Amino acid sequence: MYIDAHAHLDRYDLLGQEALDAALHEIDHHRIFTLSNSMDIPSYKRNLEIAEKSQLILPIFGIHPWNAPEYAHTLGDVDALITHSPILGEIGLDYHFVQDRTKYPLQRQVLQYFLSAAQDQGKIICLHTKGAEEAVLEMIDSYKLPGLLVHWYSGPEDIFKEFITRDAYFTFGAELLSSKHIQDLAKWVPLDRLLTETDNPGGPKSLTGHPGMPNLIVDVVEYLAELRNQSPERMVKIIQSNLIALIRRDPQLLNTSLRLLVGE
Repeated sequence: MYIDAHAHLDRYDLLGQEALDAALHEIDHHRIFTLSNSMDIPSYKRNLEIAEKSQLILPIFGIHPWNAPEYAHTLGDVDALITHSPILGEIGLDYHFVQDRTKYPLQRQVLQYFLSAAQDQGKIICLHTKGAEEAVLEMIDSYKLPGLLVHWYSGPEDIFKEFITRDAYFTFGAELLSSKHIQDLAKWVPLDRLLTETDNPGGPKSLTGHPGMPNLIVDVVEYLAELRNQSPERMVKIIQSNLIALIRRDPQLLNTSLRLLVGE
């Protein structure tokens, strides 16, 4: 089974029902198990609705750093959703796309809230680190977390290696196909920490001008296999095995649709 460990299926609504239907068809046709990350409360609720259409979709809840200022002063409103969500994501800091430094303390406040909840509830987290890699690393070191999933890391090599020592897993996606820096990171990460993603539909669009579709994951896996001297078939199995190893850190996840991976 292919693994898309980071997508935003609710964002297909911006493209129309036909685009969402096509995406769901590709997920089922190619058997792409998809973690659909959320950026705020409405997106999580929409991801829950979309997940009813396929057993290969697991919606997860987070407050994206871009949206953190909206929630920083009402974090009690997200408690029930944090408890409900099997994994917490997408959460983190963004000092690259967000250039208004007055927003950074609010981002940190929201991330701290989620990290504390993840520690208390024993939940795996999916991290956004763009331009704030060292700051995120410093923050997670204050918490005991069962698992870290670092999404689309593109920062400094030294901080990347520090995340490796924290036993983090890393998702590689569309930028792998064109960026030497990302390709180098994909070569250095331990083989048992590799995962794949698309960040659909918006992530690929930021690179190519065209919204991404789920079957992009096939190209990502094939390119990653070439980089790591594996066959594509072997790489599919490695990535699935890696996600299984990660989810076993939180036994409650075997009560979700993730149990499908273990049965294959």
